[in-house]
Amino acid sequence: MHLRATRPRTRTATRTAAALATVAALGLLSACAATPTKTAADAAESAETATPTEISVTHAQGETIVPVNPVRVLTFDIASLTTLDALGVDVLGLPKANLPGDLDKFNADDYLNIGTLFEPDYEAVNAAAPDLIIVAGRSAAVYPELAAIAPTIDLTNDAADFTASVIAGTETLGEIFEKQDEVASMVATLEDSIADVQDAAADAGDALIVMTNAGEITAFGPGSRFGFLHDTLGITPAVDDVEAATHGEAVSFEFLVETDPAWMFVVDRDSATASGTGNAAEVLDNELVAQTAAAQDDHIVFVDPVSWYIVNGGLVNLQAVTNEVAAALAE
Repeated sequence: MHLRATRPRTRTATRTAAALATVAALGLLSACAATPTKTAADAAESAETATPTEISVTHAQGETIVPVNPVRVLTFDIASLTTLDALGVDVLGLPKANLPGDLDKFNADDYLNIGTLFEPDYEAVNAAAPDLIIVAGRSAAVYPELAAIAPTIDLTNDAADFTASVIAGTETLGEIFEKQDEVASMVATLEDSIADVQDAAADAGDALIVMTNAGEITAFGPGSRFGFLHDTLGITPAVDDVEAATHGEAVSFEFLVETDPAWMFVVDRDSATASGTGNAAEVLDNELVAQTAAAQDDHIVFVDPVSWYIVNGGLVNLQAVTNEVAAALAE
């Protein structure tokens, strides 16, 4: 038997094989580098930068998880309605009874009627399947019942820190609807307007806030529902110790003469609610009121009753009230 001798490998062949092995190894390393393994830290960072779908909102009655940019929104707070409208956020439903002034557009059939400011129509609320419900002030008492239906927040203002609470409530809406820049701009404008009125108030003299209701008069001072005039705008109160009751402290025409304010800012509740008898101008048209400095200097200001009495809050409305006072002091 003849055996064929095996030819030994040359150095060139050995080097070629080694080079090919090196190239293959480098390719494998490159592929591994192109697809790195995501670490737990990477995953946590991604979660932090992701756009949230819901946020936790702290409000007057607790803390509620609400969706970001909710679509089906019901509001029992007229102040929030004016703010949302200014921010370009539409609502699904609201109490449509006696909607005042510019808000009459919400009487259209496009909007659901969900009861009154005090008494929700729970059947209508349930049927609406809301993503968010807003209450405040007049509707705050029914928060537990509404919160059982859908995420509900209470944006009731703090009378002791009214302006700050209005701004905070508006910022909350800005976060929910991702309108933070728009809200920041609105806040800056309001703060500039307030500063201008404060400058004018320094030489304006004192003032008394009066509300007429069915022929009767009540007075308000600092810390009251209308205390923004004194507490924020800086107009000196004619009386410091007026009882901060919901509808003011009952006073007489003789009280107005004794107090003799340089200014009277008058809220006509009859006009605001379309009820009662007479109107503010008629109620105050008498010989006693005529003796006051406010009357003699033509400083009796009949303010917008809807802004002051019905809405009574909300950043947009607060701007309107500030502008109204500024215009009165400038005359």
